[in-house]
Amino acid sequence: MALDPEKQLDIIRTHVAELISEEELLYKLKSKRRLRVKLGIDPSGPEIHLGFSVVLRKLRQFQDLGHTAVMVVGDFTGMIGDPSGVSKTRPKLTQKQVQKNMAKYKEQIFRILNPKRTEFTFNSKWLGALSMYEFVELASKYTVARVLERDDFSQRLKDGLPVYMHEIMYPLCQGYDSVAIKADVELGGTDQKFNLLVGRELMRESEMAPQVVLMMPILEGTDGVRKMSKSFNNYIGITESPKQMLGKIMSLPDELIVKYFKLATDAFPHRVEEYRMTLDEGSMNPRDAKLDLAKTLVRMYHSAQSAQKTAEDFQRVFTKRELPEKIEQYKSTKKKNNIVDLLVACKLMSSRSEAKRKIREGAIDIDGVRVDDIDYIVELNQPIVLRAGKHKFLRISKK
Repeated sequence: MALDPEKQLDIIRTHVAELISEEELLYKLKSKRRLRVKLGIDPSGPEIHLGFSVVLRKLRQFQDLGHTAVMVVGDFTGMIGDPSGVSKTRPKLTQKQVQKNMAKYKEQIFRILNPKRTEFTFNSKWLGALSMYEFVELASKYTVARVLERDDFSQRLKDGLPVYMHEIMYPLCQGYDSVAIKADVELGGTDQKFNLLVGRELMRESEMAPQVVLMMPILEGTDGVRKMSKSFNNYIGITESPKQMLGKIMSLPDELIVKYFKLATDAFPHRVEEYRMTLDEGSMNPRDAKLDLAKTLVRMYHSAQSAQKTAEDFQRVFTKRELPEKIEQYKSTKKKNNIVDLLVACKLMSSRSEAKRKIREGAIDIDGVRVDDIDYIVELNQPIVLRAGKHKFLRISKK
């Protein structure tokens, strides 16, 4: 039996950054029909990360309440490139790139969404069919001044950087998507607010009930500063191996622990509050909380067994200072090797400068003994275990 509209609203607004508006959403819920909840997909890369999962998980909530997820694949707009929040023009995608990325997207999306309540559609279907007359008519519904109010555009103009006409058209194209699919609700991050509101305005212009706009908080990436993004290479992909996922989570800044629990996991609100309180009081070690977070996420995207084993491996290696069960092998042609040359030759480091920097930072050890001399000579009288940073091990012997 479906929940009553007020209870649905209570569930939907949990952890939401902004909802425009609650009154309109409640009115739509009271209609007792299945709402069409839109989410645009940026097909710029094939991997879904935890930052994007925040919005997908909210969309799954709508599905669990009986509503339909409408995934609008931006194959047309992807050839423009969403300028939201960027300081330079985004590279445009070809149709072939979009199709290739989407093949992998679907498999990942259905780790979160219910396939039976999900529609996929490509916006080239209607945007590509617009005549020049219709496109000009669409452009007449919004002023250049309004578009240039956006922080990213205005900043680029101040910096003397170009803003191209096709970028100005992007919000209109995204807004027209809502008209085409008759969206009741559109989801997005807070950085998408301008584009989402354009959709409301275009729906009014088309004499349609404007879509409700629901914005989720932005999840910072592993650097703890910028939003999680493939472009910034600070992301945690939901298809990454349990070991990779755990390693990245354990390196997160402590101040992000609670936010990740809240937005990226299925932990109950009261449990998230417990983590917040114990961390604030100092009665819980942040490392232990991060290990719990890592286990939760690995369980969600892999299995409970993988979560337990990966956590045990981590504790054995990094808490008990034991070696991993499996270590890759490298055989050197020389008995004596300069440590810098060896790190580059075995590909633990990409360059001599990186190797020297890591040595000076104290991130390199041999058989558990730190190496801090860039001129150190490694003698391979017997096999050794070389460790670089926290997560890279290599057993090295002479050929």
